[in-house]
Amino acid sequence: MTRPILRTALVFAVLFIALLINVTIIQFVRVGDYRDRPGNQRVLLEEYDRERGPILVGSDPVARSVETGDTLRFLRTYSDGPLYAPVTGFYSIVYGATGLERQENRILNGKSDLFFIERTEQLFAGRQQLGGAVETTIDDRAQRAAFEGLQGKIGAVVAIEPSTGRILASAQTPSFEPGILSSHDPSEIRAYYEALKADPDKPLLNRPIVSLNPPGSTFKLVTAAAALASGKFTADSVLPGPATYRLPQTKTELRNWNRGPCAPGGKLTLAEALAVSCNTAFAWLGNELGADALRRQSELMGFGTGFELPLRAATSRFPENPDAPQTALSAIGQFDVRATALQMAMVGAGIANAGAVMRP
Repeated sequence: MTRPILRTALVFAVLFIALLINVTIIQFVRVGDYRDRPGNQRVLLEEYDRERGPILVGSDPVARSVETGDTLRFLRTYSDGPLYAPVTGFYSIVYGATGLERQENRILNGKSDLFFIERTEQLFAGRQQLGGAVETTIDDRAQRAAFEGLQGKIGAVVAIEPSTGRILASAQTPSFEPGILSSHDPSEIRAYYEALKADPDKPLLNRPIVSLNPPGSTFKLVTAAAALASGKFTADSVLPGPATYRLPQTKTELRNWNRGPCAPGGKLTLAEALAVSCNTAFAWLGNELGADALRRQSELMGFGTGFELPLRAATSRFPENPDAPQTALSAIGQFDVRATALQMAMVGAGIANAGAVMRP
């Protein structure tokens, strides 16, 4: 055999081995990953022949499958769809799944190893394999109150049970109708989805746990906690609360919401400053404490930590190495402080739980 032919044979041998390895990985090692992706259209078609388990709020299903009598045997339906959309997400023949529909897919479609015994019994009995139910911690009354309070606004509400970390409400506006995205009409699904994507108010964004925004005055709770933890201040410590506070090393003056002092004489206690949300007092306090103390307290309350709820929540943050004027602004939740509604609910819940912040 000549050298060129030998070289060519070796190249083809290497390519063949590489192809064989790749096929082996796909067919045997990662077969489960590809098979169980909620966006896998072939799997979705197969699963529409199986009754998918419900998503429950209390004992009531807010997402369930109903029989259609058509080729696609089951249709996913949602009770009060926009109310619970941030929790349930949607289950679509076109776009796959989001929310709990995606995160708990293997339970809902019955393929979780938790159901091995049930699947075996159903197989030998010749019965239809069923999906499992997913029970949420959401309280219907709390969810409705949050959703109704948001009407006419763009925002999110999260309510947490302080002693346990159970999420009782996770609502947002604007929201969307998951039932349309879960219909069996691809044209209707695509038209609605494109309209949602084009909406500048981003109704598909899971605002309660993903949207990062300046927390503003709600961050004063963190600053107050840092002050108490420092040992230098008590609830009765007197702070300056004038009409304006000049940010250190600048000519910029920070004002209060009422454009005046926070109390007659421009002085008030820490407890009073928190009650009236005094910008000038807390900006001053932030620089007295320093950025490290504020960051440390924020981290104790959940900043800088990612959470699986089981939905993945964005990580809230306190700025790295802010200077004196930036520290003053950070102390009142401005500059580069960013937090989710979930994070600030954790702050409030931690205070209500005597300083113990429960993992949501």
